[in-house]
Amino acid sequence: MENKNVYLFAEGNAQMRELLGGKGANLAEMTRIGLPVPTGFTVSTDACREYFKREQIIWDELREEVMVALRTLEVSTGKRFGDKDDPLLVSVRSGSVFSMPGMMDTVLNLGLNDETVVGLAKASGNERFAYDCYRRFIQMYSDVVLQVDHFYFERALEEKKRSLDVKYDTQLNGEALQELVKEYLKIVLKETKKPFPQDPLDQLILSIQAVFDSWHNQRAIVYRQIHKLPDHLGTAVNVQIMVFGNLGDDSGTGVAFTRNPSDGTNKLYGEFLVNAQGEDVVAGIRTPLDIAKMADHLPTIYTQFTELCDLLEKHYRDVQDIEFTVERGTLYLLQTRTGKRTAAAAVKIAVNMAEEGVLTKEEALLRVDPAQLNQLLHRRMDPDAKPEFIAKGLPASPGAASGEIVFDADEADRLASEGVKIILVRPETTPDDIHGIVAAQGVLTSRGGMTSHAAVVARGMGKSCISGCEDIKINVAAKTMTVGDRVFKERDVLSIDGSNGEVYAGMVELIDPVLSDEFTTLLEWTDATKDLGVRANADTPEDAQKARQFGATGIGLCRTEHMFMSQERLPVVQQMILANNEEERDSALAKLLPMQQSDFEGIFRAMDGFPVTIRLLDPPLHEFLPNQEDLLVDVTLLQERGNDPQQLREKEELLKQVRGLHEYNPMLGHRGCRLGLVTPAIYRMQALAIFRAAATLLAEGSNIVPEIMIPLVGHVTELKLMRALVVQAAEDVMAEAGCRFEYQVGTMIELPRACVTADQIATYADFFSFGTNDLTQTTFGYSRDDAEGKFLLHYLQQKILPENPFAVLDREGVGSLVKMAAEKGRATKPAIKLGICGEHGGDPSSIEFCHLVGLHYVSCSPFRVPIARLAAAHAKLNNK
Repeated sequence: MENKNVYLFAEGNAQMRELLGGKGANLAEMTRIGLPVPTGFTVSTDACREYFKREQIIWDELREEVMVALRTLEVSTGKRFGDKDDPLLVSVRSGSVFSMPGMMDTVLNLGLNDETVVGLAKASGNERFAYDCYRRFIQMYSDVVLQVDHFYFERALEEKKRSLDVKYDTQLNGEALQELVKEYLKIVLKETKKPFPQDPLDQLILSIQAVFDSWHNQRAIVYRQIHKLPDHLGTAVNVQIMVFGNLGDDSGTGVAFTRNPSDGTNKLYGEFLVNAQGEDVVAGIRTPLDIAKMADHLPTIYTQFTELCDLLEKHYRDVQDIEFTVERGTLYLLQTRTGKRTAAAAVKIAVNMAEEGVLTKEEALLRVDPAQLNQLLHRRMDPDAKPEFIAKGLPASPGAASGEIVFDADEADRLASEGVKIILVRPETTPDDIHGIVAAQGVLTSRGGMTSHAAVVARGMGKSCISGCEDIKINVAAKTMTVGDRVFKERDVLSIDGSNGEVYAGMVELIDPVLSDEFTTLLEWTDATKDLGVRANADTPEDAQKARQFGATGIGLCRTEHMFMSQERLPVVQQMILANNEEERDSALAKLLPMQQSDFEGIFRAMDGFPVTIRLLDPPLHEFLPNQEDLLVDVTLLQERGNDPQQLREKEELLKQVRGLHEYNPMLGHRGCRLGLVTPAIYRMQALAIFRAAATLLAEGSNIVPEIMIPLVGHVTELKLMRALVVQAAEDVMAEAGCRFEYQVGTMIELPRACVTADQIATYADFFSFGTNDLTQTTFGYSRDDAEGKFLLHYLQQKILPENPFAVLDREGVGSLVKMAAEKGRATKPAIKLGICGEHGGDPSSIEFCHLVGLHYVSCSPFRVPIARLAAAHAKLNNK
């Protein structure tokens, strides 16, 4: 059919993901291989995009296609949609190309109304079941389609249970549920000023429309922004005949992963509920049972289910997240998808599957998202700490967190923007809370299981999460959390350990993680695969040691200015800056030289023969002096008091000097090599300290090849003069130490002019290191601090820019300059070494670009070294 928009499950397969969405393609694939999948059809993503082009109107041809597919379901089931005696009921679910759990809308039990519910009761022989389905449908449809807040229905349900003195909704009998249905219908009439829709076909079309609309709801938009998913794809809609897990104790529903998504253990992991529908599990309305307990309640079904799990994992060659329902002793699979997992689980599963022969090593590397490795570097609680244990829940997402209790997602977002570390505490989370989860250090819920919304979202973000913590009672309105007879208020401090589900009062000391054997194995495979070297940005021996532990093969940026900031050195630095003559300056520099030499010796020892690139002083000198406004306040106060003329004179003189060093645009002012050219004694002192440290290490038997980097070069003559200064310092040290050592002199390429004239600059450079932070600023004409504070967020939201260019390298602009400089540099000096040392050195997309243009290494913060190693391997494998 031309312009076909609706596909039966039997017409699709796993390769049709872009057309049918992930869920629709998987349902079609399971149908194709003969698994027990309830019959259904998919309204395509093409239809969703066309719907928005038509200004959100369902057109006649699409309506007719849906009707034809619906008639096919009627034939296959022997039931009719809207039949008063034995009605066909369907579910309507979203299904985007990329998995977005909980972000878009679902409606179950569609087709019920005041008449068909009576027929369902007769056909099933179970009045309670029929009205339970109807009240669920009214609530879900009203929430999704009619925009009536589910709070009204939840309140009515709680009041009904309270009036009958029961705890669970399963304890409500048929008569109570009939009364509840009447209450629900009154709520709809009151809130919408219209009666609840009774025409099943209208219900279906409006539900499809609502699922399409949910593609642009706020939580879906935020989710796509966080996970960098495109906005134009749209969502498919899956319409599927209902199977019922709430028909009695021989029925049930659940969610399971074929391997543990938290730690990667090769063991079935999940939860189920007897006599329940699917949303009871994923919404966290009832706290479910461990999947292994199904063997006690439904042993035959459990055996069948485990066999199907094994079959699905082998078929897809990956961990599967499976939703299922048991209806009166018959098992149905409602969906399967690739299981989301923590970084620890992703690494273990990838390595284990390669060792099992399911995957090749290359495939295993590509199964782990480099950015996800951040989770493995999260801290854990100090085992020597004695925290005050107060409660225990389900360990939903590993890692430890401490922070102030906040009960509201908006408040969490606000406080986090002010730098407050918070723990989001909720009865359960909903997709509307996603911005609060993003802002939080961790999440704690009193209801829900390990596959609830909070658990799934937190795991995906690498946040610590404890769910189903029934020891705590949360009063959102009063903003209190009660544990036994103890009451915690908002802004009280709490700590959680998502690895074991334990909750503690107060702040707990956190320590660095211990990495698994599989992690080590995976990174060994990356090193055997990648072409790019990975260095670290490190300014202290401690940072250098950490970088070595994470596998860095050198230091790509050692910022010497950071060594000047300690309290014992700052006065000497200020003495050097404020010197009235060369003698005073030389005196201060003589004091700084041994301090710098000691720094470099420590870093050289930590790197033990690996290359170390040291950038000479880069920032403007006024950064080491007191703030001009603070000094002005001090002078004004001293003038008013008039009691300390000596201090007043000193402060006035200091203020005068600070004003003399003031610049209108310091980023483009007297800094970098300009500082070395105007005041060469500073750069000579640093070069002497580096080379004396190298001589000392050489005498100790270490082979050190220091790389001296001249910053902010924009003209070849700047580098020519600075190189001569460094070479002279090296010759002087070799003469005084009676030894010879190797060294290199290069420059940081961070100005557009340097890129354009890189062929000239390469004449005097042994290496180029691209400083992409400043190169991005000078290429875009953005001041980073001003851009990120004033307009960059607006640019991203309005899609003016696809990414923050300070986080992800702008390939078209900045990248073109890098590529040009690399080509020009090689044209002059084919063996020139090329690297990148901006923050982009730890970003996977930027690392891929570095691979494509043939750089030799990237350099990033020590904790991003594992990410860079894996990203470098991905870059090689994805661009063969």
